[in-house]
Amino acid sequence: MKVAAAQIRPVWLDPEGTADRVVETIAEAAALGVDLLAFPEAYLSGYPFWLCRTNAAAFDDARQRQAYAAFLEAAVELGSPLVARIAEAARDHGVSVYLGMNERGAGAGRGSIWCTMLAIHREKGVLGAHRKLMPTHDERLCWAIGDAHGLRVHDFGGTRASALNCWENWMPQARYALYAGGSELHVAAWPGNEGVANVAPEFIAREGRLWVVSVMGLLSMSDIPADFPFRDQLVAEGVDRIFRGGSRIVSPMGEVVAVAGEDVEGLITAEIDRSLVAGARQSLDPTGHYGRTDIFDVTIRGDRPGAVQWSGRDPETGGAGS
Repeated sequence: MKVAAAQIRPVWLDPEGTADRVVETIAEAAALGVDLLAFPEAYLSGYPFWLCRTNAAAFDDARQRQAYAAFLEAAVELGSPLVARIAEAARDHGVSVYLGMNERGAGAGRGSIWCTMLAIHREKGVLGAHRKLMPTHDERLCWAIGDAHGLRVHDFGGTRASALNCWENWMPQARYALYAGGSELHVAAWPGNEGVANVAPEFIAREGRLWVVSVMGLLSMSDIPADFPFRDQLVAEGVDRIFRGGSRIVSPMGEVVAVAGEDVEGLITAEIDRSLVAGARQSLDPTGHYGRTDIFDVTIRGDRPGAVQWSGRDPETGGAGS
């Protein structure tokens, strides 16, 4: 299997424009013979970079409300035509995709956003949508807390793959759940945090004895629309480059086999040899012969309850509720 990390700028707060870039990048990956392509966290329609720079926790601040409203408006529902278009491009070009997105709730919860990772199979379409388990620090001001419903491992042509968003890659239980699912290739998606570029991917690869595609984004103030409420303030304060990339692909023994340069837009690729996973697990299989299931129990609650669950009888039909 050939994999790729897409270190590509989004069209920030423009889901249609970003979808165009996703489709173009899928076509580019197909021309390179890529089987599975990974995009950064919240790529569609952009990371909420302003939160940590503008005192976003200020209660009832008018500009923060405006910023959130713009962010919500740009978020995408799972059943939207944009998601269908991307899945169609994956099928047409024969490339499976992991895509970070801002998911807008449908129906109940329509005012909420989740940081979601889509798993798209090149033949079967959308296999799953994992909502980030715990937004980090200021991210909790714009992203709702996720669940384990999409915390799954998926089969892509004989290679089992998994994905997590940003700092949930540091959550031992989340990683363990995916190791237990038999992951051989893990996508660690980030907005573009250089502080983890040389630490987390190698650590996860060594711990899980699997391949890791660590994909990071690019973003600068020049990418931010002129009418965004905090743009002029941040430019005046000297904010310029926000995320500088640093994507890399790491072998099951922690060896970096491909790396993208800082501020360099494009794809990095590598051929995945599954036999290296098997060989590396001779000495360590964290949920197999090194798992000690006789003394440790792990339970995952994988349901996704709705906003309302009726008990008793339905007041309209008189029938039993769920």
